[in-house]
Parts: sequence; structure tokens; C-alpha cells
Amino acid sequence: MHFDDQPSQLVAPDGQVHLGLFPDTVARVNGRDHDYRRPMGSPASRRARHFHYKQFQYFGLVSDELLIGCALADTAYLGLAFFYVFEPASGRLREYTWRSPLARALSMSATPLEGESRFEQNGVAIRLGYGQTGNGERRKTLSVALKDLTLEAALLEPLDYRPMSLCTRTGVNGWTYANKVAGVDVSGTLRDEGGERDLGALPGAGGHHDFSAGYMRRETFWNWACLSGRLDGHRVGLNLSCGVNETSVNENCLWLDGELIKVEGTRFDYQRDDLQTPWRIRSRCGRVDLTFTPLGRHRERLNLGLFASNFHQLFGRFDGELRAADGAPLAVRGLHGFVEEQYAKW
Repeated sequence: MHFDDQPSQLVAPDGQVHLGLFPDTVARVNGRDHDYRRPMGSPASRRARHFHYKQFQYFGLVSDELLIGCALADTAYLGLAFFYVFEPASGRLREYTWRSPLARALSMSATPLEGESRFEQNGVAIRLGYGQTGNGERRKTLSVALKDLTLEAALLEPLDYRPMSLCTRTGVNGWTYANKVAGVDVSGTLRDEGGERDLGALPGAGGHHDFSAGYMRRETFWNWACLSGRLDGHRVGLNLSCGVNETSVNENCLWLDGELIKVEGTRFDYQRDDLQTPWRIRSRCGRVDLTFTPLGRHRERLNLGLFASNFHQLFGRFDGELRAADGAPLAVRGLHGFVEEQYAKW
């Protein structure tokens, strides 16, 4: 696997963005320092530089008993936060969505290595934290405080873990930086009316995280798939997408015991008129051949003219086969995870 040089910050002093597939997380994503231009080449206005910049951060937990997801999104026009807890055995879904005009209730960290992203509105408090342990392991945390539920969760990247870190061109003058983590251990507690649950003790528990920012396409569409769990005693993670981050390099990969294994272009076959039917997900390189069976769904539908979103994140079960770096097959039977269909105008 070929990597580009590792930048210390994403945008250089001359305003040009570093592009490529990087060996590690970029320490400072100083996106608004970019020399952002209009399509015909003249400098963009201060207003355009502010409102065209988008940020998205997501923390997920996968297990046989609980699937948890939380996202913070700053589109400049609107701040969004959602949180859900899904129980596969019963089909019970608790889901919440909050919106903040001009993202006033939201603040976002400029790096997935340190700092904190926060959403605070009408008694709701969500915090995504980034830091390191005493021995240098990277730690990402999620804190959610609601009237009838509190969550304290963390995922840990081992010292030898390699995240997916890349920046690709987007349209004529834009770009997207994405930092993806999956196939790592989780810890923490969920407290609700049913008592307290130890997240690290849940069968098959694993965590994943997405940190994305950039001058993204004004109108865009993508599919995404992710899982995190164990196969035959190995920790496994998977991140696949189609429709975004595909210029020169893509973000498709799997992790096996922390080793990053690149995956080529991925095809999502599913019924757009009935997303609850099984999906088929395959890669051109043959490393991925999976069927996803949906068990539940979180969705957002909003059309304000200037801003629109038609978002479906489905929770369910993966079956099929993955292939390790040496080509050895890994049978996947009933691993839980997510797929996504998203249209956004922002």
C-alpha cells in the first residue's frame, strides 16, 4: 500500500490543501485556511468560505445486544445532532434528533486527536472528546445526557493501530478530509430505566468513529457500510463507501487486529424503494462479499430549499466473506453493523 507524505496540518501556509492517502491521522485540520476559490478562479467571499465548509463527526457502538449511534454535523446553515439506541432482539429503537439554526448550539473540534466537540440545547448535552492515555494510545469518548438516559462510552486505538486517513478533491475547488476508525474495543456504561449496562461486556462489542470535514459538494449522495466485531478470535472492522471520497484514492478498507487492509471500489446493490430488503455489498478486488439484512432504521427527511437531507441509516446483520491481506477467507456470520443511504444538499 502506497502512502503520501504525512502533513503536520491539512492546509499549508500558502493555502493549498494536502491531498492523498496518509499513513496516520492529520493532527490539525485547519480547513478554513484553504485558498478557497469560485469556479472561475477568483477568491471566494468570506461568506462563501464560511457557509460552504462542512464538518461531520460520528461515534458508533456495535454489539449483539445494542447498537448505538451519535452524530454531530455542522453545515453552517444548520447544526444537527442525532442519537439512537437499537436493541436487535426486540427491535426496540429509541431515537432523538435536534437542530440548531446557524449551528449556534454546536462547536466542533478541529482535530480528531485532541479537544472536544459539543452540542448543548434545552437540557440536552452531547460531548465528543479526543485525547490520549498515559501510554500514548488514542482515546475517543462520547458523553450523552438526556432526561431518561445517560451514556459514557470510549473507544481506544492501540499503539500499532492505523486509521484510514485521506483527503480527496471534491468538485472544481473543494476537498474532503476523512479519518475513519473501526475494529477497536469499547468501554463505558449506559444508564436508563432498565438499570446500568457495561458496554465493554456486551457480546461482540466494538466501536467505530468518523471525522470528516471540508469544502464538500453542494449536492451529494452516497452509500456507506461499517461493521466492528470479532471473527474467530480476531478483532475486525470494515469501512466502505460509494459516491464520496473517490477522487484518486478512496476510503474503502478493512482492519484485522489493527492492520489496515485496503479495499478497492465497492458496489452496493439494494432496492431503493424498499431499503428493508437485503443488501449485497461487494468489492472489485474480491476482499468483500457480504449480504446485509436490515433489522431497524434511523432516518431524517428535511427539505428547506436551501438545505435538504434524505438520510437512512439501517442497523442489521452482515453475512458472507472477507479476505485478509494474504487472501485467506474469513467467514462472516451474523456480525452486526450499519449501512447508509444519504442525499444531502448543503
